[in-house]
Amino acid sequence: MIGDVVQAEGAPGPTLVLHRDRLPAGALASCAELTVVRRWLERTGRGHIRKLALIGTSADPSYDLDYRFVQCLPDGFDFRTGCGHSLLAAVVGTGRPGAVRVRAVTTGDTVVCVPEPHGAAYTVRLDRVTATADLLPTGRPADRLRGLTVSIVRYGNPYVFVDARDLGLDSAQALFTAGPAVLGRLIAVRAAAARLLGLPPQGALPKVAAVGSYRPGRLSVRAVTVPGWHPALALTGSVCLAAGTTVPGTLPSRLAHDGNAAYEACSRTARSLRLDTPSGPVHVSTEAPAERLQHVAVHHKRARVLERAVPLPWRIRVTA
Repeated sequence: MIGDVVQAEGAPGPTLVLHRDRLPAGALASCAELTVVRRWLERTGRGHIRKLALIGTSADPSYDLDYRFVQCLPDGFDFRTGCGHSLLAAVVGTGRPGAVRVRAVTTGDTVVCVPEPHGAAYTVRLDRVTATADLLPTGRPADRLRGLTVSIVRYGNPYVFVDARDLGLDSAQALFTAGPAVLGRLIAVRAAAARLLGLPPQGALPKVAAVGSYRPGRLSVRAVTVPGWHPALALTGSVCLAAGTTVPGTLPSRLAHDGNAAYEACSRTARSLRLDTPSGPVHVSTEAPAERLQHVAVHHKRARVLERAVPLPWRIRVTA
């Protein structure tokens, strides 16, 4: 079995990209098989790789690739979540030219990776036509959890958004340097939201992020990943936060409109937003005519291959 190790810019670590077309049918379908791969990664000094992507030619002619994501957790694996950075890493790992249309099997999403005209960057676009009201899994633009007002939004991965000022963080610097106490509060909010949504509190979903409005025309955001602070912002987090700004009454919408003349001046159909993260800015855009979100795009995303054709253990099939 051969895999590629690919690092997407802004991701907390690299992704091991496994090409389904090179594997036996049904391979890597069990936790036991994945555990063999994970132990091999640890033995070979690659234990920092916590994301696995299985990619292959799609049987559906309307797609180029099928993509399945697995998140390694401290005590197992999570098969429910998606990862935009790993999806981009998988696309870059295939070396396909031009726009690539991907079916994210785990989440049911359609994602298009479009090369930008200059350089090696991509625009990553999540295409899902959704009434903006349906982006709220609780049916409410705001909920109260652990003493904090939050907004739970789902477009791709579900996210819990918390106002950074409610955490006592009155500047972007305070947000980006917040320590274990704030991290602990966000983890507790995430667990409470998981219970509210009927998800296991120890799983990877929902994600959680603190958001602040400190500069005109921009939002500052810091998110939590497995097992701590995200070094930047998950691509799915950028997508979900941007989607949340299209829903009146949500925390992302309120903060995006807070003194943001440039945002207000944008067409209500198509809007652009800058997000400040601990690792730098992210440019996102939305298209939502008539209260129906068509897509969210994240621009100027890059990934690079760290290791090509890494030979993994060939005997991974587990028999009774």
